[in-house]
Amino acid sequence: MPGPMSSKAERTKQHIITKAAPLFNTQGYAGTSMSDIMRATGLAKGGLYGNFESKDAIAAAVFDYSFQQLTEAIVAVVRPQPTAIGKLLAINSFYHNYTLTPTIAGGCPLLNSAVEVRAGFPYLQQQVSKAMEETLRYFERILQLGIDQKELRPDIDTRKEAELFFAQIEGAMVMSRATGDPRRLNRMLDYMRQHLLQELAL
Repeated sequence: MPGPMSSKAERTKQHIITKAAPLFNTQGYAGTSMSDIMRATGLAKGGLYGNFESKDAIAAAVFDYSFQQLTEAIVAVVRPQPTAIGKLLAINSFYHNYTLTPTIAGGCPLLNSAVEVRAGFPYLQQQVSKAMEETLRYFERILQLGIDQKELRPDIDTRKEAELFFAQIEGAMVMSRATGDPRRLNRMLDYMRQHLLQELAL
């Protein structure tokens, strides 16, 4: 049975992760220093290295935490919907104004980390690839549910539509962040809603 010291260590680790998450998600891996994490957590360098062996280890834990927070937030709005179309529309609504009110400060952790993977930080690549595949499979399952329940056309390529769904959201978020205009994301969400209701729905 874990003792008090073990519980304290786990609390300290979680404290580091939750405080470091907005830093990595806002500033990126390259832009976040151990000094930044020390200031955010109120811990000395020894306190950080006593719980994580490196900055990479902190970043890996932070990505898992941030992706889990995003996933849980999406599932919370999707689960109550009894229909596949309702679930897809719930996801669509979830991302409305997302650049202004993200789950984790800084925007979508999956998008931000994917950009850094390509920028020369391969230690994250396996985690990001796995998270992206999980997200696509989640969308695919909802689309397949819609086909099975005869809400959506039976000839839909669920993988293609899932990839389009994901790419349109993430791409529109990049445009909104780059221009500071959340309407760019919201216009894409409106288009996706029309595509769902007018071209995919029976």
